[in-house]
Amino acid sequence: MIGIDTSSLRRFLAGEAGRDVDLVRRAVVDGRAVLPPAVLCEVLSDPALPRALIDDLGGLPILEIGENFWQRAGLLRARLIKSGHKAKLADVLIAQSCIDHELSLVTNDRDFRHFSRYGLKLA
Repeated sequence: MIGIDTSSLRRFLAGEAGRDVDLVRRAVVDGRAVLPPAVLCEVLSDPALPRALIDDLGGLPILEIGENFWQRAGLLRARLIKSGHKAKLADVLIAQSCIDHELSLVTNDRDFRHFSRYGLKLA
């Protein structure tokens, strides 16, 4: 399984090209794509999202939130902030979901590179 970030999922859905889009496409076709819950929330927040796409997204597996997830995410965010890095709440939740499940994350968002020192694997 491989986690898909909002940035790459949106690029994939828009038909864009790139390494991350190729990884998303392969993961979807192979049945290995999984969404952190925050990604589903971010993508569904687009009021112009077509109904058919909403249904398709509902067919992708969603990562489960484990016990003490919120504590781990809060502490991860505190470490990033303390080290002087960006720590958007949605990014922290996405990263923590993938760290908890030991999954690599496909992303086009460079802010995630700072999470790698805390256990996030980037595809």
